[in-house]
Amino acid sequence: MTEGSVDVLDRRLIEALRNDGRATLAELGAAVGLSVSAVKRRLDRLTASGVISRFTIEVDERRMGTSIEAFSLLTFAGDTAVADIKGVVNGMPEVVTIFTTAGDPDAIVLLRVQDVDHLTRTIDRLRRSGRITGTKTLLVLDRSSP
Repeated sequence: MTEGSVDVLDRRLIEALRNDGRATLAELGAAVGLSVSAVKRRLDRLTASGVISRFTIEVDERRMGTSIEAFSLLTFAGDTAVADIKGVVNGMPEVVTIFTTAGDPDAIVLLRVQDVDHLTRTIDRLRRSGRITGTKTLLVLDRSSP
């Protein structure tokens, strides 16, 4: 599958999956106007081509006990390689994702923790890596999707 070869039906199928990742092939077919076999072929093609890279779940973090989210902006020494920046967060379960950036800061880390004390310990752990020259942490108050 070449870049940009996702058609309107593929996009509708992907949107239907985003709305209900547990929908059956029959339910997906009804939502987009395709047969079960056509839905299966499209999903197989979208997965094989990497358009769909994984199937996952959405978790209620409050019920998991990790309801506090924060962004930590990380600054590194000027000669730090991007691979080294990403490596700082290896083995840290609090890190949801890391974004390396061009400019200041060098990276933005999304953290998910149990409470403010846990956040403090996590930031301290990042700082003790020896590679980070500065941090700025922003606490997430609310989250919504457009």
